[in-house]
Amino acid sequence: MKQRVITGVIAAALFLPIVIFGGIPFIIVTYVLATIGLFELLRMKRVQLLSPESVVSFLLLWGLLLRRSWLDNVHLEKMELLLLAVLFVLIYTVTTKNRFTFDDAAFSLLATLYVGLGFYYFMETRLAGLHYMFYALFIIWATDTGAYFTGRAFGKRKLWPEISPNKTVEGSIGGTVCALVVAIVYQLCTHFFASIPWLLVMTAVLSIVGQLGDLVESAFKRHYNVKDSGNILPGHGGILDRFDSLLFMLPILHLFMSMVL
Repeated sequence: MKQRVITGVIAAALFLPIVIFGGIPFIIVTYVLATIGLFELLRMKRVQLLSPESVVSFLLLWGLLLRRSWLDNVHLEKMELLLLAVLFVLIYTVTTKNRFTFDDAAFSLLATLYVGLGFYYFMETRLAGLHYMFYALFIIWATDTGAYFTGRAFGKRKLWPEISPNKTVEGSIGGTVCALVVAIVYQLCTHFFASIPWLLVMTAVLSIVGQLGDLVESAFKRHYNVKDSGNILPGHGGILDRFDSLLFMLPILHLFMSMVL
């Protein structure tokens, strides 16, 4: 626990100033985090770093992270990038005589979409404004903290024992309640959202979706028999271990923003 706290404090001290500053430094950091995250996922599947499918996955990832305005300059759509990647990876299954199978191709492409779209909306959230970025971060932190302490104090019924044995139904509910409280306090301090009822609905959904993102990452690790996605953060695991909830939550946040704003 002591190591986790120390690592968390140091990571926050390095990360939050970059989030606040935004701009090119934030974009560069996001690209680095996304690249490490995809590398962690490919490594779980034992995909070689310099293999053709790995190289294509990274190129597609960096393409997915590009803003639409940047792609307009070269008259290219993200869907076209995805189509080219699909065609190349499928052709590669033939050139390897099925040593690299259709299942392997599907994993590489889906892993890239999962990481790429999540971190793309990470950048889009920052561009929408710091108040949205901090709202997202506070909701995730409140959910994680509330679920941990509520689960320890009152947890009896296992939430999904085959995937994450320590999580409980009571902890999950406690995490969402904690997120709702934090959202109300944040709204009172910032007045960033126009409708309180919509804010409460959005926060509850985002808290639940964030917990599902955490469970999905746990399911990956269970399936590939690894404890953590990586070891870049002592006591916390890898990048995906820390960003799994955000990768699920941020696209849904943008759906709400497009509906309400």
